[in-house]
Amino acid sequence: MTYKFLDSFKFDNGVTLKNRMVMSPTTTMSSFYNGRVTNDEIDFYGARAGGVGMIIGEVANVIDSGKGFEGELSIADDGDIPGLARLANTMKQNGTKAVLQIFHAGRKSNDSILRGQQPVSASAVKAAFPADSQEPRALTADEIDEIIVAFGDATRRAIAAGFDGVELHGANTYLLQQFFSPNSNQRTDKWGGDREARMGFAKAVIASVHKAIVANADRPFLLGYRVSPEEIETPGIRLADTLAFVDMLADSDVDYVHTSMGSAHRTSLNDKTDHEPIMAKLVKQLAGRKPLIGVGSVEKPADAEAVLALGADLVAMGREMIREPQWVEKVVDGDEASIRYRLSPSEMDELKIPRAMQDYLKGAFYSVMHFTTDPNVAVDYQNEAAPMEGFENKM
Repeated sequence: MTYKFLDSFKFDNGVTLKNRMVMSPTTTMSSFYNGRVTNDEIDFYGARAGGVGMIIGEVANVIDSGKGFEGELSIADDGDIPGLARLANTMKQNGTKAVLQIFHAGRKSNDSILRGQQPVSASAVKAAFPADSQEPRALTADEIDEIIVAFGDATRRAIAAGFDGVELHGANTYLLQQFFSPNSNQRTDKWGGDREARMGFAKAVIASVHKAIVANADRPFLLGYRVSPEEIETPGIRLADTLAFVDMLADSDVDYVHTSMGSAHRTSLNDKTDHEPIMAKLVKQLAGRKPLIGVGSVEKPADAEAVLALGADLVAMGREMIREPQWVEKVVDGDEASIRYRLSPSEMDELKIPRAMQDYLKGAFYSVMHFTTDPNVAVDYQNEAAPMEGFENKM
């Protein structure tokens, strides 16, 4: 069978993907205590490279204050470059492009992870979820400038390490989103205020990263941006805010927009009378100005085709790439019948899933991973509850 997602795709800056399938940033929580790359991460990505057109590597913090969880990658120091170079080289097997997601966790951290330091954010406003969130300290103007520079420095390191691009993690309520949100950003200086003013931090980070690309890249290098469409807090980001933000991204120096949703066909969380898929809204807002990566419960080939039918240009998979590293290869070979749609805990070592990640999958995300201990039990995954948004990037 012929699938559109197997067609090649060329970005405006010249980077060409051999197909339109993307591995979502998938947190393994397997870096060393200092954020350096481990063999577990090399093995995990090595098992999944070569088939998909692009891998977006799991998130890396750009500065020490930005660490969000244990086992997280770091790109905050030049000493991180050798390990990241090994990671990039592993991802780039058989022509797969390698992009690294970069971020600052902001208030989505705690003083234990930060070794006694209070987490920081746009404002000193505690997150409503989870219940044990700690109140952050509001960043000073100088600290904001330092973080903006850190994103540019991280991009220089990603270029030196051999990646084909970076993706700014502006989703899942991390710092970039915190500055845009009226819930977490209640500043009265130039970094806060109305919706347009709250876009200022993201614009400054994009400019810093773009400047680093122009100054350091000797090859076409991608700049992506990931967004979460809504927040459930009040006040919080609503679809109208996100559409305005995406309009800004469409006219910016980013090369693509990547949405973070648990289901590619999801409609508004806050307006139950709005039945238009969010993906369709984003496609209309972008109006062909930037490519869109769609994601959310993509498992079967038909699911990937459905995302493209909604108007997305590329299709990302997270959970399914954990279960089936050879998904694309099996589709290409006409061997779809052997694609793994369920996972036994006993298979995880064989699939090169790091032990830290195994514990997490068997705990917080057991219900959405289609686990089974009986190989004769089929899992009706199409009828399971929609998985949590942002699974691919933890928390």
